[in-house]
Amino acid sequence: MDSLDLQVLSQARDWFNQGHKVWLVTVIETWGSAPRPPGALLCLRGDGLVVGSVSGGCVEDDLIERVRTGERVAKPSLITYGVTKEEAARFGLPCGGNLRLVQEPLLAVNWIDEILARTARHELVARTLQLDSGAVAVETAARGEKFQFDGSRLRALFGPRWRLLIVGAGQLSRVLAQMALALDFEVVCCDPREEYHLTWDVSGTTFSKEMPDDLVLQLSLDPHSAVVALTHDPKLDDLVLLEALKSPAFYIGALGSRGNTAKRKERLALFDLSPAEIERLHGPVGLDLGGKTPAEIAVAIAAEIVAVKNGVALVQKKEGSALPLTSGVCIGTR
Repeated sequence: MDSLDLQVLSQARDWFNQGHKVWLVTVIETWGSAPRPPGALLCLRGDGLVVGSVSGGCVEDDLIERVRTGERVAKPSLITYGVTKEEAARFGLPCGGNLRLVQEPLLAVNWIDEILARTARHELVARTLQLDSGAVAVETAARGEKFQFDGSRLRALFGPRWRLLIVGAGQLSRVLAQMALALDFEVVCCDPREEYHLTWDVSGTTFSKEMPDDLVLQLSLDPHSAVVALTHDPKLDDLVLLEALKSPAFYIGALGSRGNTAKRKERLALFDLSPAEIERLHGPVGLDLGGKTPAEIAVAIAAEIVAVKNGVALVQKKEGSALPLTSGVCIGTR
């Protein structure tokens, strides 16, 4: 899921409530290179207006033309583009790829209301669509789930599959939180220091005054979780690292120079962490982009988190930086 899909659902609901005929189009399968993954949504209005995308190319134009010329499906239907090389070229599909879609008429919006309300509460939910009946259901989903389609039933995810815990509520944390929200992370900030938590005002995030090690245990970090310690206070940063490094979180980083990172590892070694667990720490945190301002440093941190999430080698690191033995997770983004 990405935030665009929620925008599509919101617009679909508004158009429906205004009395328009509305259809939803979902990507169910792609071959070769494709700009939009399975689960991506497009909303098509009866007069040809669209929001969202399924290909980023001529497929959208063809869908609009179908509606404008009177081809308006009354029940969920399959559409396939790019069966032949000629069609793939015609519809602008990269590398001759194929694209399969489900087009469905929007008959009610109560399920959209539920999805938008639950995702606003940072819940991860799944929508199921039965192609034979058009029945729609919304239910709780798990972070490890992916988009599914078995030929008769579609199951798409909405909400934050990825989660970022930021320890420290300073200026850098504010900027990083805003970037993480734009990247469709659920963001939790933790800082028990009163002079910081009273001024946290980043909309869309969750704030906690718990001690960071206690919060890590409460959150039950999973392989879709990342942790960044940014307080500059070893009493807080080390506390969260002691618990986070034992968790299955895919990324754990801490702010500090190479010298401070080395000293931090020496301190962590005094506790019940194995050498392998300590080596999971990304330090100094972030890629080497030459940044000096909080915004530039936040970009470097966000870029490293995304690279690790996507299984990309971290080649843009300062010489001598502590680099985990395995820097990529390759668990997929949908």
